[in-house]
Amino acid sequence: MRHNRTINHLGRTASHRKALLSNMAVSLIMHKRITTTVAKAKALKMFIEPIITKSKSDTTPSRRNVFSYLKDKNATTELFRVIAPKVANRPGGYTRILKTGFRQSDAAEMCFIELVDFNDVYSMNKGTAKASDKPKTRRSSKKKATETPAAEAPAATETTETPAAE
Repeated sequence: MRHNRTINHLGRTASHRKALLSNMAVSLIMHKRITTTVAKAKALKMFIEPIITKSKSDTTPSRRNVFSYLKDKNATTELFRVIAPKVANRPGGYTRILKTGFRQSDAAEMCFIELVDFNDVYSMNKGTAKASDKPKTRRSSKKKATETPAAEAPAATETTETPAAE
């Protein structure tokens, strides 16, 4: 029975679980996307979302607090310099879990967990794309390229031939 267990213990001791989540959080911060099981991803989501929220205020106490969870100076620097400014106006929900199927060896359900603002596919900044990046259809590009010079050329020959015939 569940008996009001609030966290998934993941079949590990407290120290092992703490080290596992810390290492996974560092990997997620450094790589922006990692592949893991769904159970670990859900536990990591509960672990890292408050850390990202704390990183929004760049003060010495918040840096020390975040470092006490991550235990990695490079990841802490990356979090405060790169990730925190990008998620500054987001009220929460910094990570996304995308299920990918089942692992072949033991049929564990696998997934990606990624930082939402660092995925280019689901990016909300569609207005920043250039006009040349928009997909073009074959039909419109061929018509514009071939019909414009052809339409002007016969009109020019007709006007030159008409005064000569009179």
